[in-house]
Amino acid sequence: MMSFLRLASVGLAVCVASIVGCGGADEPAPVSSRVLDGIASDDTSTTEPVNSSETTLEPDSGNSSTDKEHHYFHKAAQSHAAEWGYDGDSGPEHWGNLSPDYVLAVKGQQQSPIDITGAVSEDLCAIEFEYHPSKIDLVYNGHTVEEIEDKHSSINVEGKRFVLQQFHFHAPSEHTIDGRHASMEMHLVHKSDDGKIAVVGVLIDTGADNPAFDAVWDYLPSADNRERIESATVDAANLLPVDRSYYRYMGSFTTPPCTQDVLWMVLKTPVELSAGQIEKFRSVISGNNRPTQPLNDRTIAVSAE
Repeated sequence: MMSFLRLASVGLAVCVASIVGCGGADEPAPVSSRVLDGIASDDTSTTEPVNSSETTLEPDSGNSSTDKEHHYFHKAAQSHAAEWGYDGDSGPEHWGNLSPDYVLAVKGQQQSPIDITGAVSEDLCAIEFEYHPSKIDLVYNGHTVEEIEDKHSSINVEGKRFVLQQFHFHAPSEHTIDGRHASMEMHLVHKSDDGKIAVVGVLIDTGADNPAFDAVWDYLPSADNRERIESATVDAANLLPVDRSYYRYMGSFTTPPCTQDVLWMVLKTPVELSAGQIEKFRSVISGNNRPTQPLNDRTIAVSAE
């Protein structure tokens, strides 16, 4: 019996374009997009497999959590099941022991981030980005800096629409490529109407100055000024590389409760920020990266050249 993990990691990567195309917003979704129904829901109290004959989860691999909504979707500070951080007794190696709600951090079999290596080339459907300017609403939450979006931007993945909820940053990167960290990583977190989660990861290398990020960097919040609401706008489309081919796998949130069945799409091409721009972010927060997690029996797909 094929487990859901393997079905998701392999089947999700296959774009059956030769049969029905990649499934735009107004055309039928391809067969492979049925697997999208199995990715994480914002309400993680239950996980409904796509096909019970092939996707039954192992009893100890559970994806559920008592948290009804991940902190990624909280604008106001809310209490966690247990306080966590990135070092000391509350650091990543201890997350799974801080609360029963965080058990996936140690027992989950599809955790993120991962080291991206040995990816299998597939005809992956292009991610259709429909991003628009959103007013600046930047929040420092003690774990990262995130921009709260106004829900007018979205992506389309094999006929399924996911609305951009927020994007945030890690320094250094959480994902690695062949064991190498980038200087930073941006995560753009999306949610579908039925509560499924898809995250686009963008690696950030040290290089040339990038004026597109000034729209965010000019208003960075801090521990002393935790929210910046401004009339200026930022268009997340301007923060992406031109080449949007990507790696694709099934994973989890990278912070407690480490909810699984999250669709990850990490863009192959990094963007650049100057050393000064990166240092400006690190002066607010740094070292907020979870170490890479075992791949286990998952497959990483990559857009065919």
